Amino acid sequence: MTTTSPALPDASDAVARVQALPSFCAGFQAIVAERGGDVALRTVGGAIEITWATFGERVRALAAGLAGLGVERGDTVGVMLVNRPEFHLVDTAALHLGATPFSIYNSSSPDQMLHLFGNAGNRVVVTERAFLDRILAVRGQTAIEHVVVVDAADGQEDVLSLDALEATAPPAGFDFDATWGAVTRDDVATLIYTSGTTGPPKGVELTHGSLLAEIEATLQILPVVPGDRIPSYLPSAHIADRWIGHYTMLVLGLQITSVPDPRQVAGALADVRPTVWGAVPRVWEKLKAGIEAKIAGEPDETRRQGMQWAIGVGQRKVAAEQAAITGTGPGPDEALLAEYAKADELVLSKLRAAIGLDQVRWSVSGAAPIPQEVLVFFGAIGIPICELWGMSELSCCAAINPPERVKIGTVGPPVPGLEVRLDDDGEVLVKGPTVMRGYRNQPDKTAKTFTADGWLRTGDVGAIDDEGYLTLIDRKKELMINAAGKNMSPANIEQAIKASSPLIGQAVAIGDARPYNVALIVLDPDVGAVHAEQAGLPDGSAATLAADPGVRAAVAAGVAAANEQLSRVEQIKRFRILAVDWEPAGDELTPTSKLKRKPIAEKYAAEIEALYGDDASQWQEPAAG
Repeated sequence: MTTTSPALPDASDAVARVQALPSFCAGFQAIVAERGGDVALRTVGGAIEITWATFGERVRALAAGLAGLGVERGDTVGVMLVNRPEFHLVDTAALHLGATPFSIYNSSSPDQMLHLFGNAGNRVVVTERAFLDRILAVRGQTAIEHVVVVDAADGQEDVLSLDALEATAPPAGFDFDATWGAVTRDDVATLIYTSGTTGPPKGVELTHGSLLAEIEATLQILPVVPGDRIPSYLPSAHIADRWIGHYTMLVLGLQITSVPDPRQVAGALADVRPTVWGAVPRVWEKLKAGIEAKIAGEPDETRRQGMQWAIGVGQRKVAAEQAAITGTGPGPDEALLAEYAKADELVLSKLRAAIGLDQVRWSVSGAAPIPQEVLVFFGAIGIPICELWGMSELSCCAAINPPERVKIGTVGPPVPGLEVRLDDDGEVLVKGPTVMRGYRNQPDKTAKTFTADGWLRTGDVGAIDDEGYLTLIDRKKELMINAAGKNMSPANIEQAIKASSPLIGQAVAIGDARPYNVALIVLDPDVGAVHAEQAGLPDGSAATLAADPGVRAAVAAGVAAANEQLSRVEQIKRFRILAVDWEPAGDELTPTSKLKRKPIAEKYAAEIEALYGDDASQWQEPAAG
């Protein structure tokens, strides 16, 4: 896929640099020495800006303070913070002791926290006032001895402020430089706790070596240079944010802008002007919906038609490029390229600037499947999305579409150095230097995750084409088999439904061991709010929208349109719009908006059963209006 994005830099020097590093500590110290005066960490608007030199000084002080609390090589340090500069300060300081800092999701309940802290065995936790009550509630039932609160005042009872931690004296004979110099690639750099959708979260142990191997591999596809800018908004408990927003930053000198609320990231883009950028599908979908709503609401008919024309030209260009890549047709001809150049000059370049993505060299999507319509849309406006696939157990990215040859519908070839093959049942198996050391304190689960000859079982079912591009079908445990024995991917069905109407925010396909498929649908609150205003509804609540005939008709038409893209056996026969909002990290969604299928099935069991019943007041059909 050709692009209007800035050219990609040569990655060879960066790759060689990472290859030579014995640890993140060595890489960080080199960047501090080279780029001391440059801003490393900031907040939106620049109210807080921390240079590399200051970063280095504070890491030295915090490491000494943590050592004074008894933290030693191999110990764990818990972190429960929103995205803020202090996360990078504390995590990096712990790394310099050879310790293992790990983050937990801010939505964690006390019971979940007990499990996580119990598995990790940490004696220190760093948090903020918003989460302090939960930490203190479980403190006495864990090994936690010290609670550091980054926004607390000195002298607050039972906790340490960050200033007090930095002033804490290290043990006698503590040598900061010798301590970090002893850290090796074999030391565990972090624990990434799995989302827990299929049971209690497991602590994935990732070493300095596996994470450095990940950076080395991804650099060869998605190169970065010192000074590259990116917002950090995904939870630091998720491997995606740690990969690009923390670890890559430490050794290659990126500038990180912390966005404390992920719902604010779209508004932060104009401030950050990222040069590299990644998002989960839901963020891309919301950006697309926002652009489309702006175009639809443009009062000047000529301007509106001009924007629609430009995007249409871009979509034709993307279609021609994909035909050439897949061998199904020629690429864009000179006339189309000329028309696109005009569309880009007049409209698309200004559109990219308006959303803050005009300086992006590459962008990615991962963590969950993304509708192809979204990929085509952003490719059309000059922001090709490199869909990728990865896992916490693989240190993040395992396959990536290269920016210069995105094959829509796939997640790209394996990253360099990683071997990928399919098992007899289609499960994707992986082997290579980025693979985890194991699950913390769970040798039985670790053993079950590997084959007898050492391949990691990913749990994903896929296919590999003759160019080595991987296509994911679904999670092995989530494939539906209907009453007639037909195998189906719920994710593919759900993508079709979500792509059919901007009003549909989430869709859950149900059909395992059933005679036909049904769906639970949750409305998009942002698009719903716009509809409520335009339709003169009293409010934009989920309950009001779900009862609105206009919304119900639009969703029914969307599901009908989705059914046209599906095989007969995959089609949705009945659906129900739930009068609720689903928030990331809630009962139904993980922090990255992946569906928690088992909890959903349990929570909405009555609604699901009603969809298979005779009471037509409990469901709609796609043809209904």
